[in-house]
Formats: sequence, structure tokens, C-alpha cells
Amino acid sequence: MPTCRRKRVVLTEPSQALLQVAETNPDKDVYYLHQTGEIFETYEAYAARMSFYRLKQFQCEVTGKSGLDYFQALDSEQQEAQTMHSRFPEPLKAAVLKAVQWQVVGRLDHLVEAVFDRFKDRYFPDEKVYVDVQGDKFYARILHVHQPKYGPNNMDAEKQASTSTSPPVSTPEGSMQMHKVGGDLKFPAKEALTLDDPLKYVYKVQILEEQHDRSHEKGKLSLKEKVKWSGNLMDVQCAVMSRDRLAFSKSILRRFIRDCVDRDAAVASPWTVKEVVAKHYGVDSVMPEETRKGVENIKRGEIDKRKKAWEDKEGPPTKKQKKMTAAQEERVKALAAAAEKREREAREKAEKQKAKEEAERLAAEKKKKKPIRYPTEDLDIQASEKDKKTGVRAKKPVPSRTLLPFADDPATFESFLMAWNFLVVYGQPLHLSAFTMDEFEHALRHSAAESPCVMLAEIHSTLIYNLRTVPFSRHSAVLSLLRLKDVLEEGHKVYGVTIEQLTTVMADVGNNWDRVPLRHADLRNGWEDTILGCLKDHATTDNFPRLREILTRLLFAPESNLESSASSSSSRVSSATPQVLSIPSLPSERYHSLPPADRVAILAFMCNLAVTSKAIHAHMDSCEEQLTALRKEKIEINRMKKQYTEEMNALSGEVEAKQNQTVNGAEDSTVPDLSDLSDSPSEDGSESASATSGSAKKAHTQAHSKQREMARAKVAAEKQAQAEYRRLDEEVNKIERRLEAIEREFRKLLGAIRVKPLGKDRFHNRIWWFDGLGSASLLGSGGVVQYGAGRIFVQGPTQMDVDLMSKRDDDIDTRRQEEEEEGMLAPNEWAVYTEPEEMDEFVAWLNTKGIRELALKNAITKWWNHIFPGMRKRLSDVNVNARLPEARRSTRVKQTSGHDISREPYMMWTNRRAVNSS
Repeated sequence: MPTCRRKRVVLTEPSQALLQVAETNPDKDVYYLHQTGEIFETYEAYAARMSFYRLKQFQCEVTGKSGLDYFQALDSEQQEAQTMHSRFPEPLKAAVLKAVQWQVVGRLDHLVEAVFDRFKDRYFPDEKVYVDVQGDKFYARILHVHQPKYGPNNMDAEKQASTSTSPPVSTPEGSMQMHKVGGDLKFPAKEALTLDDPLKYVYKVQILEEQHDRSHEKGKLSLKEKVKWSGNLMDVQCAVMSRDRLAFSKSILRRFIRDCVDRDAAVASPWTVKEVVAKHYGVDSVMPEETRKGVENIKRGEIDKRKKAWEDKEGPPTKKQKKMTAAQEERVKALAAAAEKREREAREKAEKQKAKEEAERLAAEKKKKKPIRYPTEDLDIQASEKDKKTGVRAKKPVPSRTLLPFADDPATFESFLMAWNFLVVYGQPLHLSAFTMDEFEHALRHSAAESPCVMLAEIHSTLIYNLRTVPFSRHSAVLSLLRLKDVLEEGHKVYGVTIEQLTTVMADVGNNWDRVPLRHADLRNGWEDTILGCLKDHATTDNFPRLREILTRLLFAPESNLESSASSSSSRVSSATPQVLSIPSLPSERYHSLPPADRVAILAFMCNLAVTSKAIHAHMDSCEEQLTALRKEKIEINRMKKQYTEEMNALSGEVEAKQNQTVNGAEDSTVPDLSDLSDSPSEDGSESASATSGSAKKAHTQAHSKQREMARAKVAAEKQAQAEYRRLDEEVNKIERRLEAIEREFRKLLGAIRVKPLGKDRFHNRIWWFDGLGSASLLGSGGVVQYGAGRIFVQGPTQMDVDLMSKRDDDIDTRRQEEEEEGMLAPNEWAVYTEPEEMDEFVAWLNTKGIRELALKNAITKWWNHIFPGMRKRLSDVNVNARLPEARRSTRVKQTSGHDISREPYMMWTNRRAVNSS
């Protein structure tokens, strides 16, 4: 039967309802699966079963082939079964099946081993075997089996060869009784060998043909040998007999038994021959009474054994005891207490001994501990005195929590950070110029109604244009508020306004928000009303929990124009008593009075919706394509850089070799001069001396001219090599500048797909740097440094990281308090580094022997030339703006005399990417 996930596939039986209907209505139409014979009442059930059978997840149980469908596995099993049955000796089948019938054996392998050991030396009439005659094996057929009435010493296998041509007549009754004891697995192996020794059987065989010929003589001799033994009859014993391994072996015996027998899933169930097979081979399929009792005894013993093991594990069952007297109870309690005390003392002693041995083992292991290979797990590293002397800080610089934007409300800060990052990263598809985080914060705090903030108008307008392409449901906000009304008590008010009043005023505002033009030339006039229309169709109380409060603030004003007195405090501190709003108004008149937290909530909601727009998705796909192109370009540029570097190394080697040759040549050139100067007139006379000196001077002049020419050629070659070296050096510098530009482009494009932290420190705090992502750039025109956040943010570890650290053996909390002190962050808590000096100290605190901090330090070092100048420039801008009166940041206070708020950086921002038509 084919298997699926190591389980046999059980065929589907017709339901009882279908069988009953078939009895009453034999003509009912059903669906029949002819390959398996299954019947289905509906086509859906038939199709589902057929689809299951067609899956390539079945396995042939015989060959083990997998990846087949059910019908392929079934065909494979049938073909293998036919091959196996044709090879397995037919006279042996009935004897093997009778031997395994009703046997209680746990594993099939053990049953196969037992059967193989019993029948490997026992043979049956009409079985074809190999007979060893004088060292040669001949193929023979067993004609008759003589029972052990002959003594074992009366027969000799090789001396009892007979030349008779007529086989004796064998009686069937005798053949049925042969190997009765030896083939019965109820008898132990030793007892069966004693009572029915296979060595005492004598077999009369007839040689059919020669299988192997060890004769190395000529063909005539081989032919004579064949004629001599072919057709002869002889009496042999099992010692010189053997079966073909393709017909009888443990593997084929296992396949035969597995194909013919089966077993129930109950404990100690016997192996039973399948009914059809038992009927064919004359195997009794009715269990004898004696055998049945034996099987039941085995089952009972197995069940008792398992029950006893369970009781030993769980403890003995409590027995109902007779009621004892008070004295007996006291005595039993005392004995139990004493026994418990002795057991506790023994257990404590054993635990102490075990702890001592464990400590000794750990100490021995510590001595034999192998040196740590760095980098390794950061928390396994402790800063040594040597590390401290080399400049490694013992304590981490404390990041600031109070210098975060909207630090008093962590949820608002996270929404603010998400909204700013989204607007900057996707500035290109939104048609929005980049702005700094400080400018964004100041714009959100801007509340001067007489001086509109262009940045707020541009941000909201671009988001509204984008959200017009996102599917929405008309009046979803109104419907959700009405559902909320059914849940709340009657007359429930927020800021003094009921849901009925709110929905009534909402009905006439912002209905055409998806068609109203918000032109850049008109300063986006009417953007406040379109925000309310957008919220009406996109927001619900489920996806925007503060919907009711924000809509109430946008559509209702306080009485008697008391807004100025009610909001005289800073925008960072909310009013202690809720403001009562009762006069219907318009969003264009009320947006300036919204608290910054509500403005952040609106922008965060709109940004979350804009992520699903087609423009953002198309931009992400475009970034993926550009990243692929940049990767290819980077590979090509690195190849060129490697080629140029190799050429430069070759040129530098040539120049050094030529210089060495020049020095050696100059030294050698002095030799003839010295020899010439050392020449003196010989005794032959003055005439010969003068002639010799003249020729020497001429040769000396020619040698010097050749040397000067060679020197000029060498100098020219060196100049040419140096010029080529400078050219290659300039090319390498251009390539390095291009690689830096590619890295910046990589950061911009990767930021549009997914923003990742720079890395993690040893305590799994995440380090974030948001500059240079998406539409923002790290360098302006002329290489001027630009920044977006101009800070390094630190986010606490995730809860999963905290749980992992708590499972360590050492006390992580104590170590964090020692190293981080006040800078120890809770899970997902935020802090910030604003000073470059703090970052210097933080980098000095990192230990590069740890995996995480090594990667973090490498990332910070890679971008340090942009991080450090960006932080410096931001501090410079903040200090310049700090010289102006502090009243510039007040949200609801009238402008101070002498201070022009329009000169603020966030008020001077312009959207250079705005489309003229929108």
C-alpha cells in the first residue's frame, strides 16, 4: 500500500447514508474511482480525492521511491511484488507462511531474522538449488527429501553420487511432514536444532546444468565434464547446497513476508497471513485455541508490564486502609517524618556532593579552556585592564531623553519620527522638497493664525493628492461614530460636543475633497477643509482612535473667544481641565489651535495610508531597479580599479628597477676613468706613449657620449612612466570618488525600501542615523554638508532581546546598570546623542571584539565623514537660531514686538518640487 508522510493511505469507505440510499434507490448516480474502487456521492468529494491522489507526495512502500503520485506508487509496488513472487521459491512459500502465522514479534526485522535462520539450511522437494561437486557448482533440482531416519555418519555427500537415470517415487505425506519442528517458530532455536537437525536430512537431486566451471583446460575437456555430470542423480546434504541469492535472501524474504502478512495496531498483536494468501497456500486462517490463549497471555503480560512501569513512574495507587487509632496515627506520622528527614538529609548530601563535583569539573574545564576566537558574542567579553589602557571606555556615555522632539509623549515622538522619515524618504513621488527634523518640529508647533505656515500646507496637500488614488469608503468616519454612539451612554460628550452635533456639522464640510484643486500658486488655499474630508472618507474609530477628539477640535470653537486664555501655557504641556467647545466653526479657522500631538496623529495616519498608494509602490520598484544597476556598475568599477592598481604597481616596480640600474651603471662608469688615469708611459718610448694616450682619449669621449644618450633615454622613460603613474592615480581617485557617490546613492535607495539601523551595541540597543535617505542628500551643491536629523538616535532593545539576555547565567541587569548608568533604556525606549563629542565617547566605548559592536563601529566609521559634519552644522544652526527671542517657538502667544516670525527657517522653506498644475 503506498504511503504518504510515512503513513499508509487508507481508502475511503462509502458513508452509511450512501449505503442506505443505495439500498432504497439502486439507480442513484454516484462517482466511481475505478483505480481504487472508491465511491463518492458528490463530484466535489470525487475531485478532492483525485486531486489528493495526483499530488507528488507518495512513496512506494517496497522500493522506497518518493515523489510519486498515488497511482505511480501503486504501479511500482505491483511490479515489484510480481518480480518478488516470481523469484521467491514456490515450494518455500507455504512453509514460510505457516511459520509466521500467529507469531507475536514486535519488529518485522526480528521476524525475518528468525525465519531466515530456520530455513537457510532446510530445503523442500522441487526446489532448485546449487550443489557443490568437487569444487564446481551445478544447478540442480531436489527430487526427494529423506527424513532423518538415516544416520548422519552413513552418508557422504560427494561419495554417494549415483548414475541412475530414473528418480525414485516420493510420497506427498512424507513431504508434508518434513522440517515440521525446525520450521515451527514456537520451538526455541536450540531445541529445534536438537529435535530437527538439518544436517541429518539427505536430499536426492538431479543435476540440470553446470553453473561455474573452474577447469582451465580446453573446450573438449569442459564438454566432457558437462556430459559427465548433466542429468545425474546424487544424494547430498545441506552442507554442499545453497540457494540463489536473488531467490532467497533476507531482503527478498522481508519483502515477501511484508507483502503477505499483516498485523493489528493493538499491543502484542500477532502477525497474520492475509486471508486470500492463506487460502491459496493452504495456511490455516482460524487461530487454534491453544495459540489464542498463548497470544492473550502475551498481551496480558505486556499490558501488565507497561502498567507496572507507569505505576513505578507515577507512584503506587492509594489503597483504602482501615481506620487507625490515635496512637497508631501518631506512630505512623513519626515514622514518616523520620523517613522524610533521612531522605531529605541524603538528598541534600547528594546535592552538595554533586555541586562540589560540578564545581571541580568546571574549574578543570576552565583550566583547559581554549582561547576565545574573536569576534565573539559581545556579552561574553569583559573589558580588561589592558583594553582600558588602550582607550576603551568602561562606561557608556548617557544619551539624552529630554532633547527628543515631543519627549514628554513617547507615542507622539514615534509617530512624529515615522511621519518625518516618510515625507523625506518619499519626497520624489510626493513632489515634496526635503526639510530638517527641527524645521518639521517647529512647523508642527506653529500656531500663529495671521502667519500661515507654507510647510504645513505643502505637506498636507501633497499627501491629499496621493490619498486620492487610494480606495476609500464614503462617510466611513460618520458611520463609525454612529456605531460608537450605540455603545456609549446617551448624551456622552467630548469637549462638550455630542456625536449627534458632531456628525451634523461634519455633513457639509469637505465633501468634495477628492476634486478640490490645491494649487501651489494659490498657497494651497483650502487644504484644512480637504483634510477633514479626507478623514471623513478614510478614517474610522478603529484605524484612528483619536478621530472624535480631533474632529471636534477642527469643527467647534470655544465660547466668548476664550481660546487665548485657555491656551496660554506652552504647547508641550496640555491643559489640566478639558476645554469646552460649543460654537460650530471651520477647519481653516481651527487648525492653528490644534495641539501638536493631534497634528502629528493626523500626519501619521495619512502617511500610513499613503504607503499603500500606487505612486509609492512604483517608486519602490524604481528604487529596486536602480539598486540593481548600481550593483552592476559597482562591480565594473571595482574591476577597473583593480586593473589600474595592478598597472600602477607594475610601473612603480619598473621605475625602481631602472633607478637601481642607473646607480649601478654610474658606479661602473667610474672604472675606465680610473684605469685611464692610472696608465703611465711605457719604456718603449715617448712616441708610442703619446699615440696610446690619444686613442684612449678618443675612446673615452665616445663612451661618455653613449652614456649621456643612455641617461637621457632613461630619464625620458622615467618621466613617461611617472606621467602614466600620475594618470592612473588620477583615474583611481576618480573611481574612489565614484564609489563614494555610489555608496551614498545606495543609502538613499535602500532607505526608500526599508530603513535599517546602523547596528546594535552589546546590550542590543539599536543605533539609528536617518540622514541621507530617500530624497534627502548628504552633500549639497558644491559639496556643502547637509543634514536631516543631525543626530544619532538610540532605541532600547526589543522585548525578545531582553528575554534572551535574561536567560544568560551572568547578571545582565547589574552589568547594564554599571556600564550604562542613567542611560539604561527600557524596551523600545528612545534617546538621542546631539554632540559630536558624545559620539566620540560612544565609539570609544565600543569593543570590537564583539560581533555586534564590531559591525556597528565599522558602519559608524564608514559614514563618520558625514555624521560628524552633519552634527556640527546642526549645532551651529541651532545656536544661531537660539540668539533670537524664545518667543518664536510659542504656539499660541502673540508675536513679540521686534521679532519677525517669517524669518524662522521653517517659515522660509519652499517646495521646489511642487508641480505647477497642482
